[in-house]
Amino acid sequence: MKKVTQLSLLAVLALVSCKKDKVETDDQPHGLALQYMDTTVKPGDDFYRYVNGIWFDQTEIPADKSSWGSFNELAKNTDLDVLNMLKEAAQDKNLKSNSDEGKAVNLYKTYLDTIKRSELGIKPIESDLAKINAIQNLTDVNNLVQSTIMQGGTGLFGTYISADALDSNKNVIYIYGTATGLGERDYYLLNDAETKEIRNKYEQHVARMLQAVGNNESDAKTKAAKILAFETKISEAELTRVELRDDRKTYNPMPVSQLQSIVSNIDWTAYFDKTGLKKIDSVVVSQPKAMANLNKLLTATPIEDLKAYLTWNLINGSASVLSPELEKANWEFYSKVLSGAQKQKPIEERGVDIVNRSLGEALGKLYVEKKFPAEAKTKAQEMISNIVKAYENRIKNLPWMAPATRQGALDKLSKLTIKIGYPDKWEDYSKLTIKSPAENGTYYDNMKAVTAWSIQKNFDDYGKPVDKTRWGMPPQMVNAYYNPAYNEIVFPAAILQPPFYDYKADEAVNYGGIGAVIGHEISHGFDDQGARYNADGNLVDWWQPADLAQFTKLGKSLAAQYSALQPFTGIYVDGDFTLGENIGDLGGITAAYDGLQIFLKEHPQDKIDGFTPEQRFFISWGTIWRTKSRDEYVKNQVKTDPHAPGIYRSYVPLQNLDAWYEAFNVQPENKLYLAPEKRVRIW
Repeated sequence: MKKVTQLSLLAVLALVSCKKDKVETDDQPHGLALQYMDTTVKPGDDFYRYVNGIWFDQTEIPADKSSWGSFNELAKNTDLDVLNMLKEAAQDKNLKSNSDEGKAVNLYKTYLDTIKRSELGIKPIESDLAKINAIQNLTDVNNLVQSTIMQGGTGLFGTYISADALDSNKNVIYIYGTATGLGERDYYLLNDAETKEIRNKYEQHVARMLQAVGNNESDAKTKAAKILAFETKISEAELTRVELRDDRKTYNPMPVSQLQSIVSNIDWTAYFDKTGLKKIDSVVVSQPKAMANLNKLLTATPIEDLKAYLTWNLINGSASVLSPELEKANWEFYSKVLSGAQKQKPIEERGVDIVNRSLGEALGKLYVEKKFPAEAKTKAQEMISNIVKAYENRIKNLPWMAPATRQGALDKLSKLTIKIGYPDKWEDYSKLTIKSPAENGTYYDNMKAVTAWSIQKNFDDYGKPVDKTRWGMPPQMVNAYYNPAYNEIVFPAAILQPPFYDYKADEAVNYGGIGAVIGHEISHGFDDQGARYNADGNLVDWWQPADLAQFTKLGKSLAAQYSALQPFTGIYVDGDFTLGENIGDLGGITAAYDGLQIFLKEHPQDKIDGFTPEQRFFISWGTIWRTKSRDEYVKNQVKTDPHAPGIYRSYVPLQNLDAWYEAFNVQPENKLYLAPEKRVRIW
């Protein structure tokens, strides 16, 4: 799918519950967790360990996790809150099955109905498997493509409706490329020993899943090898992970007739007729080269090999909604092999994940009512106001930016939309039917209904103005994001909770925690990709050439700092791939620090626990990235995740901030010291 929103906190975000004196108003701690700090280490030598050393030594990663930190604790606690809400709702004798809450409960119950799921096994997809097995030619492939639109397609390509990059108020059709089981092209194209081993294990996994749907061992192994070969050919023509970050490269509008000439083996007129979309004259193709390559492969690939790929894509997309056995088999490769998890999450917690992803806002109202007090929202709004003001001051005083570009940046900042807590208009689930086990509902059928409803809802947007009131995630999701097409930053209620954000804690801690995250999301509007969008969310160049050249130069300097980081021998962070998030971190911590200074001018603060407000601010930032990860997770992260590992995010941005050196008296003899001329200052 096209990158409609830029998620900015996932990967290894971590924060902890804290302790502070003098401001206690209840039995809960509010402030910094001093007991987790290793003050035997100088902050200028190893800031991560200084802030998190004792925690790191004492922490064991749970068996069902590949990475763990206080962010994960917050997410887990939030899920448990939602689970309790689900259970309470399920006990409500007056709950109507067709209400929003009733639908959430029904979906949850059918997921937990493992007896029925095991009994059904692969029966729910047997008719789809039969359709694939009956394919004899490309005409049959086209018929399958058309008949599976509302199921999410065949994997050969996909379609969705979203804001036009050049006119963010207009919805257009996007065509994206072929699905591959490993996702990241480097897994197919690199030839180091570890990557080869992952490919071998992937091939074994594919063969195992093919056997689960009736293939004998020999045929399954043969088909798995051909599937891997097909997906490798697909990957060879795809954009690199760095190129995919550049929306200019993935925005390729063209008339349908041109798409037909590029991919002549697909009957696009018949396909669009089946979608129900009317008056289609043009589409946006994310990767024309990859689509042209797909067209060649459709002709050159033996039909039996193509059927093997289509079968695998069906199995891979369905495994998690079929029997618990198939669900676990999929987990064993994607979570255990790729990320190092040792066991599955408890089934009830997995059920909550399903409901959150599928019917998130159905429970969002309950969550907000119980967990998000008005006072928390008011205080967060005040903090955001100060950080926006700080950002404005920084833009006005940038020494390298010409007046015309500066005005464009200020216009963009002034038009920034800020969404906090929960949407003003909740999702309408009235057209979605979810049946309980008592109503003969099954998990597979319910998820099939969710998929069809989601696709139809998306298709219904075509020909209508973009609805910018919508949210990209429910209130109970512990995350935040910036959406360039909407020029908005969004903070769901769950991330504005203790210990991540504690409206009873001192402001230095909050500014260093959620304040820096707020600044991070604002900075996404001005990172190397977000800065390509203007104040109205359009992919329009508003930069003076000399300013853009200087901005690009600064970005390259920051990328070089991260590309020098080596989590394992021979494995480096990709500074170009992570540049957007790194600019977000640097801009976020800088703006949050200035925002704190604005606050402190009106509300001076003394030392607390022996630390100045500035020190508490930076220590709080360090706790955000308190994380411990399995080796497999980190190795996968540097290939697939545009975020640098958390340990680096805790200190690399600070190395570029003069105020950090002043707060902790960091001197040239300290290991983390960077000479002033090497410090990168962008926003």
